[in-house]
Amino acid sequence: MIISTPILHAVSSHLDSLPPQERKLGEYLLQAPASVLRLGITELAGTCGISPSTITRFCKTFHFKGFPDFKMKLAGELAHKPGDNHYQDIIAGNDLPRIVEAMEANHLASITDTTRLLDMSQLTRAVEALCHARRIDLYGVATSSIVAQDFSQKLVRIGKHCTAFADSHMQITSASSLFKGDVALAISYSGETPETIDALRCAKDSGALTLSLTQYSNNRLATLADISLFSSSLEEGMRRGDMASRIAQLHVIDILFTGMVSLEFQDYIPKLEQSYQNIQKYIAKPKEDKSNAEHHQNKQ
Repeated sequence: MIISTPILHAVSSHLDSLPPQERKLGEYLLQAPASVLRLGITELAGTCGISPSTITRFCKTFHFKGFPDFKMKLAGELAHKPGDNHYQDIIAGNDLPRIVEAMEANHLASITDTTRLLDMSQLTRAVEALCHARRIDLYGVATSSIVAQDFSQKLVRIGKHCTAFADSHMQITSASSLFKGDVALAISYSGETPETIDALRCAKDSGALTLSLTQYSNNRLATLADISLFSSSLEEGMRRGDMASRIAQLHVIDILFTGMVSLEFQDYIPKLEQSYQNIQKYIAKPKEDKSNAEHHQNKQ
């Protein structure tokens, strides 16, 4: 069977690590996902030879509020045609038109998969927390650090006090100085990056509200965070170089930022406008003046 949805992919990837009773449910789900939608929790438990409480624990393991939430999101994924989310790896000898087509398909699929995974209640909590935060810490290493830097640049433009250190020691140092009312967002595709987990745990111990952005899976970072956000988990293969996964993370960051500006429109829009005007005044205009001066000098 080809695993072609984020939920089924996550269950398949973690099947061997599940407790025996939950593994029975996972195996049945992978064999007949559509049939799960037709069964109540008691019927499904009887079919799998497990208890209803095992199903509830299984749903919590994969970050669902409960069985109804799990069924609703699974139904949404299965409603899309198989093959809609087919990622293409790098192939030797591909001509440029095919490469362009493959990259477009991968990025569009990643954004679509990520959008389906968004939990609106968690997203709302995240936006509100970021808006009201006294200070925001952003943690991530490697590719995730680039995503954190992108968010930092956005937040600075609306006057938020934030840091985005790539160095793991500085992340811990910064996390140590957080307090209640601050927010720490940790970004890791795997959700298992030790340095990022340590930084978020330190921020949590300091009293900050913690957010995570990871692939959709049962991972330590998402379990640790107060609010867990997920991006597509379907991209695999080292040759891709985390291309589609980076796009998926940036997609969530853009949603968070736009949500913040929309929620605090009267406060943030003037700050965005002021930052734009100052860039034009202090950066763009001097270059223009310098160009005119050089032109005048050449004429002489």
